[in-house]
Amino acid sequence: MRLRSLLFVPGDRPDRMAKALGAGADALILDLEDSVAGAAKPEARRAVAEFLHANATAPLWVRINPLNSGEAERDLAAILSGHPDGIVLPKAEGGASVAELTRRLTEAGNATAQILPIATETPAAIFQLGSYGGLRRLAGLTWGAEDLPAAIGATSAREADGRYTPPIELARSLCLFGAAAAGVAAIETVYPAFRDLDGLAAYAARARRDGFTGMMAIHPDQIAAINAAFTPSEAEVAHARAVIAAFEASPGAGTLSLDGRMIDRPHLLQAQRILAIAGR
Repeated sequence: MRLRSLLFVPGDRPDRMAKALGAGADALILDLEDSVAGAAKPEARRAVAEFLHANATAPLWVRINPLNSGEAERDLAAILSGHPDGIVLPKAEGGASVAELTRRLTEAGNATAQILPIATETPAAIFQLGSYGGLRRLAGLTWGAEDLPAAIGATSAREADGRYTPPIELARSLCLFGAAAAGVAAIETVYPAFRDLDGLAAYAARARRDGFTGMMAIHPDQIAAINAAFTPSEAEVAHARAVIAAFEASPGAGTLSLDGRMIDRPHLLQAQRILAIAGR
């Protein structure tokens, strides 16, 4: 399943769910957590369940409430009959959280839903980012820049110029490394200024440069820029093919020259990854 763009939609807004289907996102995340007030959660569960049943072929994920919140079991009981493609798990604290959700899904008779943990929302979670390897339902790791600052007593997640502060940048980096260590997709967090499309494009380009393979979104207008950022260009694909062809022509070589530059095995791995992302 390609996950360049994942668009959040409030679970208590079925009108927005229907519109979001046409936004071009690789997946929708129907949200039962932060965007839904406590009193509205029962109705949101009903709306999400109905939407899942009515759109069985659409790529639909659901963000449930945290496992220890008392709401997660009610979320799962309401939605699993609609067979969501995956569950976004907030406040995850390492592989143990994914294993626990996997247990609950299996006990409920669901054998297919994948899991995308939001893996940096508590201080304890930061120390578990290397524990996600070997989990069969794990689709990727993503992170968030909102809950963690409050949890550690920070007054802001960002510098005056908009850059993340060092503690938050560390959480982002560790999420990226944790995903790579587990062999799964690294998904960049949202860009809140949804009207700033130029800023979004720069943010998404930085994410792809750093190794993220997709990004979450909060508004349909963000999807085109995100998809473009995480889709290799024709020039990138052509160069990747040339790198692979050079090593195929000299299978015993460790280092080669291509277009006046030296290339070695890390360049080959990068080229193979680019073609895999591009679906070539």
